[in-house]
Amino acid sequence: MSNAHRRSGNPARRSSLPSTTSDPSEIRRTILWASNSPHASTGYGQQTAQVTQRLKEDKHAIAIASNYGLEGAQTIWEGIKVFPRGFDLHSNDVIPAHLYAWAHENQSDDPLLITLYDVWVFKGKQWDMIEHIASWVPIDHMPCPPDVLTWCKRSNVTPIAMSRFGESMLQQADVECFYIPHAIEQVFKPTEKITTPERNMTGREIIEIDESKFVVGMNSANKGIVPNRKSFPEAFLAFAMFAQKHDDAVLYLHTEDRGAMGGINLRDLAKACGIKDEQIVFIDQYAYRTGMTQEVLAAIYTAMDVFLQPSMGEGFGIPAIEAQACGTPVIMSDATAQTELCGDGWLVDGQPWWDAMQKAWLVTPRVASIVDALQQAYDRGRTRSTKAIEFASQYNADFIFDHFWRPTLKALQ
Repeated sequence: MSNAHRRSGNPARRSSLPSTTSDPSEIRRTILWASNSPHASTGYGQQTAQVTQRLKEDKHAIAIASNYGLEGAQTIWEGIKVFPRGFDLHSNDVIPAHLYAWAHENQSDDPLLITLYDVWVFKGKQWDMIEHIASWVPIDHMPCPPDVLTWCKRSNVTPIAMSRFGESMLQQADVECFYIPHAIEQVFKPTEKITTPERNMTGREIIEIDESKFVVGMNSANKGIVPNRKSFPEAFLAFAMFAQKHDDAVLYLHTEDRGAMGGINLRDLAKACGIKDEQIVFIDQYAYRTGMTQEVLAAIYTAMDVFLQPSMGEGFGIPAIEAQACGTPVIMSDATAQTELCGDGWLVDGQPWWDAMQKAWLVTPRVASIVDALQQAYDRGRTRSTKAIEFASQYNADFIFDHFWRPTLKALQ
C-alpha cells in the first residue's frame, strides 16, 4: 500500500459492516488503538492513521476506539474497524468495553490496548480490568505532573514517551518507558504547487497572500484559555511589534479564529495587540472545519517564510517537523519537547509559569525574544532550508515504524 493511499482514505459508513477479523493463523497481536479518529485532521488523528495502517500491514488485528471524530455507530476506515466515542467526554465509559469486544471477535485472550491521549483523563475502576495497556503519553510539563505519573506507574501500564524530554521526565521519576517519536508521511516536502481540478495553485494562492509578503505562519489548535498553551497572546504581541518595522509582514493563522473550541477569540486578540486587518490572514474557517489534505497543508507550509510555535509546553509538536520537512525554518520555545525539534531556526527563552491544575511548570515565552527571532528570520530572507529538510527526514513514518514501533511491540509481547 502506498503512502498516498494511507493519507487519502476516508471513512466509509455502511449499515452492515464487513468483518475485519483476520485469519487467526496470520494474526501477530490483537490490538485496540484508543485515540482520535484516523480521518480527523488533528495531530492525534494523523498519528492514528499513520501507525494503524502499518500495524495492519504487519498482520496485527488492529481496530480503533475513537474518542473524537466518530459518534453513534461503528465504521470501517481503510479496512480497519473504528468504534465510536462514548458518552463520557474522554470515552472512559466505553474504551475497555471496545477492547473486550474486539478481543472476542478475534478470539484473543491477550489483547493489547494502546492509548494516544492525555493519560490524566483516564478515570475509573474499569481500567483495572485491562491486563496490558501501552500509553503513548504526551508530557509537556516540568516535572512530570503527578496525575500523569500515577497512570504511568500502574502495574498494567507501559508508558511510551513521544519525546526525549518526556522520556527524561519519566526517568527522573523512576518510571521505565519506551521511546517512540511522532512521525510524518513523505507528503511533507517543499511543495511549490498542487494540482486541483480547476488549475495548479501555489501555497500563496491557497492562503491568498501576495508573493511579495513576508509570511509568518502558525498552525496550532485554538484550545485553552488559562493556560493558553500555544502562547497566542505572546506570539501576536511579538508579531505586532515586529510588523511595526516591516510593512510587508503578514501573520497567517491555520486555526479556528473565535474560540469556538474552548480557546480565545483570536480576532479580538489581534486588535488588542494592534495588528492591522491587512497584516493578518486566517484560513478559510469552513475549509478548516471540514478538513484539508496533507498535500494542501504541505503547500501552505512551503508558502511560509518562517513557522512560529513558541508554546508554553509541547508533548511533541508535529507541525514544527511538518514545516521543516517543507524547508521552512521554525521559531519555538526552548522548553519541553520543542528544544529537540528545532533543526533549523530559533529557540526563544522564557520564564516558568505554574500550572496549578497539573501541579507542574510550563514556560511563558518572552515577547522580546520572539521579536528578535522574527527579525533574524526576516534578515535571512526567503529561502528553502536544506538543513531543516534533512533534520525532519529522521522523523519519516516508515523509518520510525521500522526502528521504533516494531522493536517496542516485540518487547511488549
